[in-house]
Formats: sequence, structure tokens, C-alpha cells
Amino acid sequence: MKHVLEVDSVQKFFDHKMVVSDVYLKCETGDIIGLLGRNGSGKSTLLKIIFGIVPADYKFVRVNGKLKRKTSQLLQDISYLPQENFIPKQFSVKKAIQLSIPKESQVVFCDDPMIQSILNKKVSHLSGGELRYLEIKLILFNDSKFVLLDEPYNGLAPVMAEKVNQQIRENAKYKGIVITDHNYRNVIAVSTKLILMEAGKTHSLKNEEALIERGYLKEGML
Repeated sequence: MKHVLEVDSVQKFFDHKMVVSDVYLKCETGDIIGLLGRNGSGKSTLLKIIFGIVPADYKFVRVNGKLKRKTSQLLQDISYLPQENFIPKQFSVKKAIQLSIPKESQVVFCDDPMIQSILNKKVSHLSGGELRYLEIKLILFNDSKFVLLDEPYNGLAPVMAEKVNQQIRENAKYKGIVITDHNYRNVIAVSTKLILMEAGKTHSLKNEEALIERGYLKEGML
């Protein structure tokens, strides 16, 4: 079944300065939306507003046509990967999986060479890349219809970023996914649609060349 997330009319002021305005974002099952923009353009703030952890002065979030006013209503529909690591360091990897993944899905979750290689470790002993991979997979594997990924590639080596992109593509068969990251190459490589944020406003792009036309990238950077 196809699901649709629509976000519009978002406005957010910080100290009387508008940081997000004129936003429209539509994400359907199968979409991988790359949200690009310079530092301070409002990307992370927008994801936090959609998820409900940053209050907006104004916003409409609809899932399958139904308006969701409360953050508690969104938690069943949307999951969010923060920029910061979120698994407690004292946990073992097994405990993190047991607490996050339904019992009937744990075998499938662990049927992954990357997860197998860290299964008997403590979270505090993982490399930055191993921890990020585990966190992304935990977020992608839950029951939500949509996933917001904030800086998923942070600290990842290219080979690990490609493993993450495989996970994203696999999960997009059942979910809609929105990604923002400074590593524009990884975002472009995995996305099916691109949106550029400039000064808090969103612009849907026809293709990746539009990133050059709009001045986000210079010639030769694609």
C-alpha cells in the first residue's frame, strides 16, 4: 500500500528571524528525497519540525490525507535519525537490537555481515562508522511509514556509505525516506528526488544539474 506524507505552510522564527518559510514537501512510499542546502538554510530544523521535536509557529503535516496535530500521533508514522549518536554507550549491540526490533524480525535484522561482525561487541567499542550503520539500520527497520535521516553519512568511509545506501534503497520499497547531509554526492547517488533549501524555502529540482544552475554547486562538482 502506498503512503503519502505532505508537509506544507511551515513557518519557524528564531529571535524574530524567519528560518523556515514557504515549505512544501511531499514524500510517498518509494521516494528517497534528498534535501540539500548550505549551512544554516534550515534543513535540520525542518526535519525536527516535521518529527515534532522542534515546535513551529505554523505547520501542516498530513499522513495519507489526515492532519496530524500532535507529536504523539506522528511517532507511529515517522521515525527520525538525529545527527548525534543515540544508543547508550553502556549497551551491548545485542541489547540495542533486542530493545529496538520486534522479536520476530531480529533474525532478519541480524542476517547482515556488517551486523554479524559487531554482534558480540559493546556499543562503546564500536567505531564511528559501525555505530552509525547500526543506528541507521535500527531506524530503517522499525514499523514507521516514513524515515527522516539527519546527516546519516557523518564520519562514514565511502565503503560504509555505500552499505548505508543499499539499506536505504532496500527500505524505500516499503517506506518514504527523506535525507539531508553535507555529503551531497552520497545524497545525489541514493535519491530519487532532490529538493534544495535556500533561506528557509524549498525548491523542487528537475535534475541534479539544477544544483549548479541555482548556485549550490559549481561546474564540475557533480
